[in-house]
Amino acid sequence: MSDYLVIVESPAKAKTIGKYLGKKYVVKASMGHVIDLPKSQMGVDVENEYSPKYITIRGKGPILKELKQAAKKAKKIYLAADPDREGEAIAWHLADSLNIDKESECRVVFNEITKQAIKDSFKHPRTINNNLVDAQQARRVLDRLVGYNISPLLWKKVKKGLSAGRVQSVAVKMIIDRENEINAFEPEEYWSIMASLTKDGQEFEAKFTQVDGKKKELQSEEDVKEVLSKLNGNDFMIEEVKKRERKRNPVVPFTTSSLQQEAARKLNFRAKKTMMIAQQLYEGIDLGKSGTVGLITYMRTDSTRISDTAKNEARDYIINQYGEEYTSKEEVKQKKSQNSQDAHEAVRPTSVDLDPKTVKANLSRDQFRLYKLIWERMVASQMAPAILDTMSVDLVNNGVTFRANGSKLKFPGFMKVYIEGNDDGKEEKDRLLPDLQEGEVSKAESIEPAQHFTQPPPRYTEARLVRTMEELGIGRPSTYAPTLDTIQRRGYVALDEKRFVPTELGTIVLEMIAEFFPEILNVEFTASMESNLDSIEDGEQSWVGIIDHFYKDFEKRLQYAEEEMKEVEIKDEPAGEDCEKCGHEMVYKMGRYGKFMACSNFPECRNTKAIVKDIGVKCPTCKEGNIVERKSKKRRIFYGCDRYPECEFISWDKPIARPCPKCESPLVEKKSKKGTNVQCTSCDYKEEVN
Repeated sequence: MSDYLVIVESPAKAKTIGKYLGKKYVVKASMGHVIDLPKSQMGVDVENEYSPKYITIRGKGPILKELKQAAKKAKKIYLAADPDREGEAIAWHLADSLNIDKESECRVVFNEITKQAIKDSFKHPRTINNNLVDAQQARRVLDRLVGYNISPLLWKKVKKGLSAGRVQSVAVKMIIDRENEINAFEPEEYWSIMASLTKDGQEFEAKFTQVDGKKKELQSEEDVKEVLSKLNGNDFMIEEVKKRERKRNPVVPFTTSSLQQEAARKLNFRAKKTMMIAQQLYEGIDLGKSGTVGLITYMRTDSTRISDTAKNEARDYIINQYGEEYTSKEEVKQKKSQNSQDAHEAVRPTSVDLDPKTVKANLSRDQFRLYKLIWERMVASQMAPAILDTMSVDLVNNGVTFRANGSKLKFPGFMKVYIEGNDDGKEEKDRLLPDLQEGEVSKAESIEPAQHFTQPPPRYTEARLVRTMEELGIGRPSTYAPTLDTIQRRGYVALDEKRFVPTELGTIVLEMIAEFFPEILNVEFTASMESNLDSIEDGEQSWVGIIDHFYKDFEKRLQYAEEEMKEVEIKDEPAGEDCEKCGHEMVYKMGRYGKFMACSNFPECRNTKAIVKDIGVKCPTCKEGNIVERKSKKRRIFYGCDRYPECEFISWDKPIARPCPKCESPLVEKKSKKGTNVQCTSCDYKEEVN
């Protein structure tokens, strides 16, 4: 008989924990939930206080049988699922299935899988938290009531395979609303005037700001001509020089949301991929002689808080590596979101001493890149602010004022380790100005006006959508990645150049939900429901009461929709060519990754073709074919000859329709965070595009 049985969710986690606990402990994995609502039916008794009907998940019978056999041999059983609502629910169902007294101290939780954290947690077991279980159960029941009632309606009225849910429907609405904003946007003209000046041989730029001490907006070419007509020669008097020191504080450690956003910006990771790799880092990596070690803390959190132990460890590391002046003198605080539960620490390395270089050999490329991001962010959060010397200079010519701004990094502080990314991908650079003094004269080498037009709001990237959902209180850390995955799998939205665009199907489904179930699409309603679930977790409200309050009105709308909702036929758009296999017309279909061509004779003919885009460039290899844009299996854009496989030309960079002026070799566009350049594929010729 073993002394103790410990049950966790995953084999990787079981392996790591087992090494820390020793021979008296047998650690087994439940492989996630073993008990859940049935897939084939709603599984909620609305006539009996919304009582859920739980069953053993199909395929999990042998796992549950093995756990029961192990439980019989153990003197004591510990349930060590993840420290969140889902983990608590898993523990509750296991306790019920294995006849464990739920009032006994059988529950063990930890925020990181390290030797010390595991041993400490087993010294302080607790009872199962019924409030957490109720909160998870309420979400599950609520989603069933919505999804398993509206989805069959959509199958009947539109087509099979559709679904609707509280969070996913609001996410689709946000994407459609943004698309409508873009379509309705009317650009407005505006102008700018830039002067290129010199002082002691050093060039710098200044921008027009005002005339005769009053700010003037340049809305037309006439406004520009009026300003230029006032200029008297090219000499500008330096009227005012302002110099000041500016501090830039470090960012706080990662939450789930900020981790997904930054991984998208810097690593080009999808939210789902970020969470999958973070799970691996959390559960444990084999570091050779050190054994299996959990490298990061729990990755589903909305808190930016870190422990005093972690702070002290980071401080010691910073002093040893960079010096005392690089340590933070005061804690950087971020305004806590009203939706934040602050239940766990931020996502951070379990030990700062396990720096990325030390563990690189034991990690895959993607594991290393994500771990490096998490490690650098946490260390930087405990470092001193960066200090910049800034300079603002007003230059005047006959009452016309231009302003030049410059900055120089005086002390790097946290920027020595980490600089936060931004959505446009541009890097911040020093803008140095010459030594300018009030009363001196600087000569303008050129004064150039430029016409501009206001731009529509950008489509959502995954990072932007996650950030907006978090700000609005829609969903919680564990829901962002699966929500984005679901709306793509259902074909409601697609990604176009890494930005979400709604599909016709998504628009139709949303219009039907908006007409018959408007509360499902109400952002305030969805956010308040999340707050209600949080209040259940805090023991402030009854889960049955909250569900009942929602369902009474929802049931009436459901009955009305059954009678009044009209059937919609979605016709496929003709692709303008015939199927080469059976001769029927090819049509455009929308899949998870965007449009593709498929035979209209489906399911008799299952022929499909990718949509290729001709970029108007002749193949440089065979000279006969045209270069077309394609997508790899991982959805990365590349360029190839349309005569493939006869011609095997391929390029990740976009070819352009002219040869290199130096050597006549093909030219390609090279994209980077700094912009786009045109480069030769053979020699060192290069052109700056932007």
